[in-house]
Amino acid sequence: MTTDTGTATRARRPLGSRLAEGVSGGLVRVFLIVVGLFWLVPTIGVLLSSLRTPEAIGADGWWHVFSKPSELTFASYADLLENGDITDSLVNTVLITVPATVLVVVIGSLAGYAFAWMEFPGRDWWFLGVVGLLVVPVQVALIPIAELFGTIGLFGSLLGVILFHVGFGLPFAVFLLRNFFAEIPRELLEAARLDGAGELRLFARVVMPLGGPAIASLGIFQFLWVWNDMLVALIFADSGNQPITVALQTQVRQFGNNVDVLAPGAFISMVVPLAVFFAFQRQFVSGVMAGAVK
Repeated sequence: MTTDTGTATRARRPLGSRLAEGVSGGLVRVFLIVVGLFWLVPTIGVLLSSLRTPEAIGADGWWHVFSKPSELTFASYADLLENGDITDSLVNTVLITVPATVLVVVIGSLAGYAFAWMEFPGRDWWFLGVVGLLVVPVQVALIPIAELFGTIGLFGSLLGVILFHVGFGLPFAVFLLRNFFAEIPRELLEAARLDGAGELRLFARVVMPLGGPAIASLGIFQFLWVWNDMLVALIFADSGNQPITVALQTQVRQFGNNVDVLAPGAFISMVVPLAVFFAFQRQFVSGVMAGAVK
């Protein structure tokens, strides 16, 4: 009787559930590996193109390098280092990305802690206002902020680009970190207060170490967004302050045939955020999942 009941129960299971159980394990892993390899194809193509001569790039596709490995050369990277527009734009990208990331992480951490564990009038309403800012698209603020920056003399400067990224990065930072910090046991914070820790010491010695995954994921997310941005920099940065994304777009529009500079520049622009993401992907996933569920 027990065997018949078990067989009937398995027969009544949905077809999708049985198929999912049948293909789980090794087959799914192989499928995910194949998808990951296809996702990396553009990066591999840009890398191999950056190691070929302009004549070879114009003659055939990058995959022909596997049959002609003698075409590989680092001459394009030497040409890149001699291109002042590209090298200056790389420096500008770092000068924009690092401060915009650090400021969002620091200010977002402090605000997230305040919303999670400090009592002040209208705290919940202020937090709802911050959450509401998450739905505001960047395009809505471009013209008003451009006029504001023009009035105060920040339009066209690196500082203006940094402030724009900080302003639009803070709502998500506060939302993510507030939800993560709220999961910290109250008893742990009370014990620290009984030992004489003030709010700043409590934040630095207890909250920050426990919030490492969420803070790391926020830093990665902000870094990727700012590094890959072109719209904000295209509007708010002048020709002397443009990042690598705008510089590459300008090179394509003006010269079109200088692939010996465009290919290595595009690869460098692509590989830096990829390296950052793959280096901290565990913290990124765990931090986002922990802060998004409350």
